[in-house]
Amino acid sequence: MTRLVLDLKKSIEENASDYYEKAKKMKKKIKGAEEALKRGIKKLKNLEEKNEKLAAEEKENRIVERDKEWYEKFRWFISSDGFLVIGGRDATSNEIVIKKHTDKNDLVLHTDMSGSPFFVIKAEDKEIPTSTIKEAADAVCTFSRTWKLGLQTSDVFYVKPDQVSKKTKAGEYMGKGAFMIYGKTDYTENKINLAVGITKDRAIMSGPLEAIKKNCEKYITLKQGNEKVSSVAKKINYKLGKGLSLDEIIRALPAGNFKIE
Repeated sequence: MTRLVLDLKKSIEENASDYYEKAKKMKKKIKGAEEALKRGIKKLKNLEEKNEKLAAEEKENRIVERDKEWYEKFRWFISSDGFLVIGGRDATSNEIVIKKHTDKNDLVLHTDMSGSPFFVIKAEDKEIPTSTIKEAADAVCTFSRTWKLGLQTSDVFYVKPDQVSKKTKAGEYMGKGAFMIYGKTDYTENKINLAVGITKDRAIMSGPLEAIKKNCEKYITLKQGNEKVSSVAKKINYKLGKGLSLDEIIRALPAGNFKIE
């Protein structure tokens, strides 16, 4: 029950006036409290939206762990015809590719330029089409020193595995990752040709545009340029949907600088 306290020294009109003023002040306080509450609710809502956005971005940028195929430790791509093509990253992996992962029906590709990788087209008892040979030749050119030197083509040849050997003439020494080529070599047309894409199982694939376009859901093409690999790797991650490993992107690229088309 509400109680009214009257000042007996004041008239009824004066008491009524006092209560009217008190009521006006109380109304202002209530209105102020309501406005403060609204501001607080709005601020809380904005904070919640910001946190949800940050959580979504964090989820989007989170690197997805996946089981890798054995060939992903090398340079690799699937040709537009469906053939696995693998290549060495350095002298040690060149050695492993040739010695452990090359079968008699495969094709081995290399360039006359020193320091270039060996690439192998895995035949899997099928006839290797010219289009796959051309794509593999482009990869040899792209991942050799040709890219870093700013050149557009190189002398790339292909041979059968039994033409590749560690055997040398008396007194000669064959270093790690280097091999002697015996017999006839077939040279093939090639050019700098690089794209990077992401497959259905979120593997990062780099290689000739024709192969990447055929096998990847998202991809971008790259040219020789002035942008450093660390910077371009971040842009690739963003363009391919985020959540990729920057280290893996960098490992998928040749040595040198880049420009995204």
